[in-house]
Amino acid sequence: MIFGRNSVEKKHNRSYRKGVVLVLALAVAGAATAFAASQINLLETGSSLLYPLFNLWVPAFTKAHPNIRIVTNSTGSGTGISQSVAGIAQIGASDAYLSDAMTRMHPTMLSIPLAISSQMVNYNIPGLNNKHLKLNGPVLAGIYMGKITMWNDPQIAKINPGVKLPDHKIIPIHRTDGSGDTFIFSQYLSFSTPAWNNSVSFGTSISWPPVQGGLGAVGNPGMVTALTGSKYSIAYIGVSFERAIMKDGMGIAMLGNRAGNFVMLTPHTVSSAAAQMVPKTPKDERVSLIYAPGADSYPIINYEYAIVSKQQPSAQTAAALRTLFTWAISGNGGNAPHYMEAVHFAPLPPSVVRLSEAQINQIQ
Repeated sequence: MIFGRNSVEKKHNRSYRKGVVLVLALAVAGAATAFAASQINLLETGSSLLYPLFNLWVPAFTKAHPNIRIVTNSTGSGTGISQSVAGIAQIGASDAYLSDAMTRMHPTMLSIPLAISSQMVNYNIPGLNNKHLKLNGPVLAGIYMGKITMWNDPQIAKINPGVKLPDHKIIPIHRTDGSGDTFIFSQYLSFSTPAWNNSVSFGTSISWPPVQGGLGAVGNPGMVTALTGSKYSIAYIGVSFERAIMKDGMGIAMLGNRAGNFVMLTPHTVSSAAAQMVPKTPKDERVSLIYAPGADSYPIINYEYAIVSKQQPSAQTAAALRTLFTWAISGNGGNAPHYMEAVHFAPLPPSVVRLSEAQINQIQ
């Protein structure tokens, strides 16, 4: 059969269109595959103190880097450390650096400071929450060891002259999960009180002395809930929860520092402590900033750490982590004032930024 010219052209055009559709379909499929391959998933888990900051960081960072997806979990520093060491999470958020023993066991793990935070000591005493009671390491150690059991105990009254303290039992609240907040609070007690250091010492998980009426709580949110729900209680709570404490009308203590002065938690007292301790930061950045010398130094400040392996399973994951951390420690990125002020953190000084950058560059 002989086809006319129009019939041949129509058949040719149909074949051409089918070919174009097929090519486009293959291109779209290829692009989707490439996009899926380029999508990097990061899991951050750990510190409930650092959790609010990560939740501020993630939307801004992922908007600029849409191929990087970050999931955050508030599980406590102990879990953050263990899951990052096990490779379950790419980022272990922690108020505590890796111990010497952990570093020897896991030499590929890094402790990278991301910011400077601090810790409050709070109380719920009817009629006194609007006053800043003075408390120090020996008194707090006595409370948490069960040796100081009443709010009008002579040791508390001595450092709070003129304050009418209630004749009521103290309810000490502590963290039951592995916690960086426990780590830094127990360091303050250890560094200031030999009796505590020789019996309990410090760590993310410690053997709390049994105290009648004492309470346990999980995470900083659990500490806030336990404190507000228990009159005459006392608790240690990360500074990123200061707004919740103030909203609930809880008391904030003045703490005794190494110089013997009682100081409030303020930007000035935090920066004073940092100025004393930051120059002592080693290359691996594992250092305690607790109980700094200086008349105005607030005694409980610390680096907030990312616990991360320098050996990642893929170059893409390593690159994503380097990009995230480099942004996080930048004054134009995660350490920008509006992020730091929102959670009452202090930015890293330039000397520490350089040390963190050197560690970040080890991630491969």
